[in-house]
Amino acid sequence: MNEIGKKFRFKITVIGDGMVGKTSLIKKFTKGSFRQDYVKTIGAQFSVFDKDINEDKIRLLFWDIAGQVDFNFLRPSFFNNSRAAIIVYSLEDNNLGKKSFKHIVDWYKDITQYCGEIPIIIFANKVDLVEEGANSDDAKIQKLVDKHQFLGYYKTSAKTGGGVIEAFNAIIENLYHKYRALSAEL
Repeated sequence: MNEIGKKFRFKITVIGDGMVGKTSLIKKFTKGSFRQDYVKTIGAQFSVFDKDINEDKIRLLFWDIAGQVDFNFLRPSFFNNSRAAIIVYSLEDNNLGKKSFKHIVDWYKDITQYCGEIPIIIFANKVDLVEEGANSDDAKIQKLVDKHQFLGYYKTSAKTGGGVIEAFNAIIENLYHKYRALSAEL
């Protein structure tokens, strides 16, 4: 049987509080662009990104889910068939940053309730707004990563692009290797 040239399609849900930069991160990864002004996501937005790994074709469907409470009733339907999830929070030392960090566990519960045990990764966004050497939540976030068995966490900046490619590639590589191995067993 020929193992070269397989096609994979993965839905990845991107979730987190409003204004943490979910849409901006997706746009930075898929299009290389950044928009400074804030545009609220209504319900969900969808982005498609194609990637080749070795001889295989990967189609990624990013579901950017609105983080505002107004859209809680819609959220369960958006989680259907997700193969992985990204939880985004803000590193800013302000109310948004503190609240979005506290809500990581709530987002985790939503994901596991509607998707079961899928790979989850944390993006600590807006690293460009944090002064170098400032008080860091590294120990706290690592504790969450270990407790909930997240794939890991990455510090990102949608504005500068710092950490974005590495962070997205971590979840994509995980999915690819998992499903590539499963397809080889068939």
